[in-house]
Parts: sequence; structure tokens; C-alpha cells
Amino acid sequence: MTVALSVYVLMWPVIVAIVLFVISRGFFLEWLDARRNGQDMI
Repeated sequence: MTVALSVYVLMWPVIVAIVLFVISRGFFLEWLDARRNGQDMI
């Protein structure tokens, strides 16, 4: 039971890091694309 709870608690930072990476990657790719085309992000 303790191992399962530990794994459950420790997997949340990994999930958050993956989601943050995906969101950041999308933002920077869009930013670079807009910058190359001379457009604003908004």
C-alpha cells in the first residue's frame, strides 16, 4: 500500500512537467513562426 501511494504521489510532478513542456513547446514554436513572418502573436 505504501509503495502504491508513493508512486501515485511521485507521478504528479512528472505529469505536470510533461504538460508544461508540451504547452511551452507549442508557445515557442508559434512565437518563432510569428517572428519569422513578421506578425504579432496576438
